[in-house]
Amino acid sequence: MRTRMSMALFALLFTLLAPVAAPSSAEAATVRTWDRLAHCESTGRWHIATGNGYFGGLQFSPRTWGAFGGRKYARQAHKATRLQQIKVAERVKRAQGWGAWPSCSRRIGLR
Repeated sequence: MRTRMSMALFALLFTLLAPVAAPSSAEAATVRTWDRLAHCESTGRWHIATGNGYFGGLQFSPRTWGAFGGRKYARQAHKATRLQQIKVAERVKRAQGWGAWPSCSRRIGLR
């Protein structure tokens, strides 16, 4: 329980402070890059929920989706719009890098 509370506090602080420490737009991925990654992750189906524990075009786990502010848009990633999923993915990328999508980011040459 304490770990869960610590993670929730971290996620909240990150969400609040991330805009202040946000990288320049030159460091943000293009929408085309996110589309390429989604094509690899989910064959570009942004509203996919296959039952594998990951949701949406970029295959967010529910834990990651919540920790990076996704619930602001929808309870689960596959119920959010493409652009909302990309906004959350940008936060994930700032914190974890392309390694958050290890196989597909390597496959399409992002790392």
